Amino acid sequence: MDKDAEKTVASREGNLEAPIRHPIAWRDPQFTDPAALDAELTRVFEICHGCRRCFNLCQAFPTLFDLIDNSAEMELESVDRAEYAKVVDQCYLCDMCYMTKCPYVPPHPWNVDFPHLMLRAKAAKFRAGKTRIRDRVLTSTDAVARLAGIPVVTQAVNAANRNRAARALLQTALGVDARARLPDYHSRTFRKSWRSAALTPAPTPETKGQVVVFATCYGNYNEPELAADLARVLEHNGIAVRLYGSERCCGMPKLEVGDLDGVAALKEANIPGLAALVDEGYDIVAPVPSCVLMFKQELPLLFPEDEAVAKVRKAMFDPFEYLLLRHKAGRMRTDFRNPLGKIAYHVPCHQRVQNIGLKTRDLLLMVPGTTIEVIERCSGHDGTYGVKTEFYEDAVKIGRPVVGRIQSAAADHFMSDCPIAGHHLAQGLGAPAAPVSRYALLRRAYGID
Repeated sequence: MDKDAEKTVASREGNLEAPIRHPIAWRDPQFTDPAALDAELTRVFEICHGCRRCFNLCQAFPTLFDLIDNSAEMELESVDRAEYAKVVDQCYLCDMCYMTKCPYVPPHPWNVDFPHLMLRAKAAKFRAGKTRIRDRVLTSTDAVARLAGIPVVTQAVNAANRNRAARALLQTALGVDARARLPDYHSRTFRKSWRSAALTPAPTPETKGQVVVFATCYGNYNEPELAADLARVLEHNGIAVRLYGSERCCGMPKLEVGDLDGVAALKEANIPGLAALVDEGYDIVAPVPSCVLMFKQELPLLFPEDEAVAKVRKAMFDPFEYLLLRHKAGRMRTDFRNPLGKIAYHVPCHQRVQNIGLKTRDLLLMVPGTTIEVIERCSGHDGTYGVKTEFYEDAVKIGRPVVGRIQSAAADHFMSDCPIAGHHLAQGLGAPAAPVSRYALLRRAYGID
């Protein structure tokens, strides 16, 4: 087959090469120009309409296809352009369509990047001042957590989150669904309570043997035991642990609402200090996959010329990815004392799109007496999407197949690499179901007090 014929086949059937990601030109005036944006949305939606492979991933695609199928001509051209916003609002930037379904991603000449097009539309909405106050508040995680972390305030906030009347008021005032589980807050945060052990780094060809734990907003304020279990496991394996002194939110919540100036401000707060620690010989890990993904993928695409961002990207690891790199060099302990039984393991979207493989499964299967049921499907929660009144039912619907798989597994434990996804799935399972983190499971396997 000649090259022209190969190009024709590729255009009809999809790209035959590994997908690549283009930098995001978010500072270009055309990025949020209404006419340019509308033209690109129309172009990509027309391609999606002709393909429809992604109909079962999330609600963005069914929303688009319903708009078309219910229009006068059953074609995109008969859909009111104002309705495009309904599709954009349903996308929570999980990246699964790009990574697992779409045959037209670059380097295919059609150059379809649906998630980053949705980001572009969200950025235009944010710059136009059309983003709801609710969304601005929910994504200001540092400010909310600092306020909620004040001891007296912490008790009041946690009590209100469990009070039916208070939740009804919150739903009316802000549009936070009264049925959605909201995370607890802790005044004794991970950063306040953690004390690192004095360990001598033992480097390997691929790791430095000493890490900075980027605790994340969630790992610091909402579930400090998550970060604490991670740190204990790392130290148990002889890895020197240090906390980042001036940590701010990674920026993923701001990204999800298109507040790219907010992302840039958080980048400026985090990256210089992290890059300096990399220069001192540290690797970086974070307990939540979304935060790892932000440093590995989104910031490098938003700031492709920033050498410090590239330096941090290279030094950032998923914790179990890091441990398995240590294992490859004979530097991970395998003297497990306790079996874990059967685990129902949900692999969240932001873990899957890192393209590192099933590191959590691979590591936990090293524990004798352990079996794992792997569930690779979206939980439906995804950041703040699952707590919003207008999307809560959709979030539950998307997660229902995962809940069914967990129930049928009849496992001793269920878990998700994303703790928020785990708690969302626990709601579907009903009381007294509760997820356990992968770090807590590994700590249990080692018998660490």
